[in-house]
Amino acid sequence: MLDRGMEIMSPAGSYESLSAAIQGGADSVYFGVGKLNMRSRSSSNFDIDDLQKISRICKEKNIKTYLTLNTVIYDNELDEIKRIIKIAKSSGINAIIASDTAVMKHASEIGLPVHISTQCNVTNIEAVKFWSQFGDVIVMARELSLKQVSDIVKAIEKENITGPSGELIKVEIFAHGALCMAISGKCYLSLDNMNYSANRGECLQICRRSYIVTDKEEGFELEIDNQYIMSPKDLCTIEFLDKIVKSGVSVLKIEGRGRSADYVKTVTQCYKEALKAVYEGDYNDDNIKKWKENLKNVFNRGFWDGYYLGRKLGEWADKYGSQAKYKKVYVGKVLNFFSKLNVAEIKMETKELSVKDLVMI
Repeated sequence: MLDRGMEIMSPAGSYESLSAAIQGGADSVYFGVGKLNMRSRSSSNFDIDDLQKISRICKEKNIKTYLTLNTVIYDNELDEIKRIIKIAKSSGINAIIASDTAVMKHASEIGLPVHISTQCNVTNIEAVKFWSQFGDVIVMARELSLKQVSDIVKAIEKENITGPSGELIKVEIFAHGALCMAISGKCYLSLDNMNYSANRGECLQICRRSYIVTDKEEGFELEIDNQYIMSPKDLCTIEFLDKIVKSGVSVLKIEGRGRSADYVKTVTQCYKEALKAVYEGDYNDDNIKKWKENLKNVFNRGFWDGYYLGRKLGEWADKYGSQAKYKKVYVGKVLNFFSKLNVAEIKMETKELSVKDLVMI
């Protein structure tokens, strides 16, 4: 009998994305506020004043809320961290995602549950035992194979490793979205080249660019066959979701706090449907093909299965940016909607529309 309690966690970088996650069937959402999270440069953050509203919206839909506080923290930020954690607790946020022990300590002191971030690079059962003193959910390093993840889950059950809540530690893995070339995202390329630290949520993703190798002696230039040698394709696990379920993983995380609402809804919906199909015996090649095609409609850099099935080397994108089947072009702005007539007033600003054009509002 399969455990039907697996949780699908979706990114929410805006109220639009939050609504999209809810519509897609997410069981939980994760989001950042301010600058102390791994998307600090992005516009995909809420303000601390939004926490209460987010919590209320999600509680009405029976969806859990997780606040990301997962950057490196310095001494001059400790008071701000305490303030954010206190407000998160009073707002009813279910847990925080953290990688700095100072954050974990302050959250634990006021009884706010902690999830251990992938930045902690947990790759073995001894590391699980150590981090279990701080968190009830532990995100595995992205470089593990599914067999390694499964062995850790079995060891947690066999050794009865529990977290602060007294319950068995839950294991979380990334299921879909962007992957970083660096181990657990710990990269210094952006800091070294552009003075923006990835470990402070400021990554400029210069690894996604193409590069030419220059011979310093003669000045000859060599263009590498695969130009994007530091830009992995996006992770996609929909084709072996049944194996993930059997591994005992408790939480599936969808990456993409910086991506659009249609991405969030499409990806969440596909994985929700696929998970239900696994449980109900409808997980088959035809359905997998359908979900894969739907996933190709939204932002992606091409797909591969990560390291879960035993690969040692990554697969690299063959062009810059999204490889989605459809390109979104801004057309105009909705000025009004007349609900009784079911008619919208739209100001055309950049393009014209024709009959049978595909329109997204």
